[in-house]
Amino acid sequence: MDPGLDPEPDPEPDPEPDLDPDLDPDLDPDLDLDYVLPLRWDDDAGLDELTAYLRELSRHARVTVVDGSPGPLFERHAARWTGLVRHVRPDPEPRFANGKVGGVTTGLRLAEGERVVIADDDVRHDRHSLAAVHDLLGAYELVRPQNYFHPLPWHARWDTARTLLNRAFGADYPGTFGVRRSFFSAMGGYDGDVLFENLELIRTVRAHGGREARPPGLYVRRLPCDARRFWSQRVRQAYDDLAQPARLAVFLPVLPALLLTRGTGPGARRALVGAALLVCLAERGRRRAGGRRVFPFSASLLAPVWVLERAVCGWLALGAALTGGVPYAGGRIRRAAHSVRALRRRAGTARRAETRELVRAVAERLGRGAAAAAQRDGRAARVDALAVLGQDLEVAPDEQRAVLARDHGDRVSHPGHLPRG
Repeated sequence: MDPGLDPEPDPEPDPEPDLDPDLDPDLDPDLDLDYVLPLRWDDDAGLDELTAYLRELSRHARVTVVDGSPGPLFERHAARWTGLVRHVRPDPEPRFANGKVGGVTTGLRLAEGERVVIADDDVRHDRHSLAAVHDLLGAYELVRPQNYFHPLPWHARWDTARTLLNRAFGADYPGTFGVRRSFFSAMGGYDGDVLFENLELIRTVRAHGGREARPPGLYVRRLPCDARRFWSQRVRQAYDDLAQPARLAVFLPVLPALLLTRGTGPGARRALVGAALLVCLAERGRRRAGGRRVFPFSASLLAPVWVLERAVCGWLALGAALTGGVPYAGGRIRRAAHSVRALRRRAGTARRAETRELVRAVAERLGRGAAAAAQRDGRAARVDALAVLGQDLEVAPDEQRAVLARDHGDRVSHPGHLPRG
């Protein structure tokens, strides 16, 4: 899902490599790279084009298509892609409300290498962008490229205005990421019961201490949807703003303010000034990192139109939230994404649980050694769990118990064991 304006800066943003892969002659074409494409189609209108893309893509990466399409379509895809890519069903567990996350999770489990590209079915990487992501994954846990639409029908120009405003304030939210497989596995993946899964992934990586690269010049082409799908996504994309209250607070007052101007007087003049300011901000985003090569000037002119759209749809999204969530794949999803605070708290709990398991394992090992010595000496043996790894462990006071080992023949009992997290 793609949100609107992104005024939230990172507390400590990572350096942003200003990379344009077309201008970098040193990128290595021999890549150790996996490519995961989650897919769920209801028709095969784009099958020939996607097959041609997969054929080219398979020259540069190990491709896994995780296909949640209905049975007849899945079988047709399997017949077309045999010997070209790995084509699998999503794993039955865990099940997520957002099926894309299930596809990503399955693909990451099957990945053979450390560096993995995740991409929607409408994203079109080339060798340069793949090599750039591969290179950046040597230093970062997450890489966020920049999508652009080509070709450019009217609704793609309209939606590009959102991209330009995002770039003016920071980074856009693309349909493709690079991720390090070991880090993804260590953090336990990310929650798939949310609508804005891209933000959930970004925030989860940050919460676990991962580094994110956001090169504004790493351009990756994206195919535009048709106009019908474009209109169907307006409220759904506005719903993403519920995960970013500051952004929602920017858009919600716009519509009431415009209604109060009544088209005349000082209010109307302020609206025109605001529209001009939006065009200037969008143009700032367009000119960043050579963006004029891929973004048309007409998209900057459409920035006020996009903001008006988001102002209207923001209220519709708020109404959907109050009535059970937004429709998605035959169901409803209520949560847009988890807050940074909630994810950090969850990550901290996971780290403490891992620490307790490590302390327990080491303490029990030492306990067995102490018990053997005690058996020889005919005395009880005690092992201080905190002493095993030092005083810096995040362990609650009631969990700071010694592991008491007593001799019971070949068995060692631990009445004061550390509780499981």
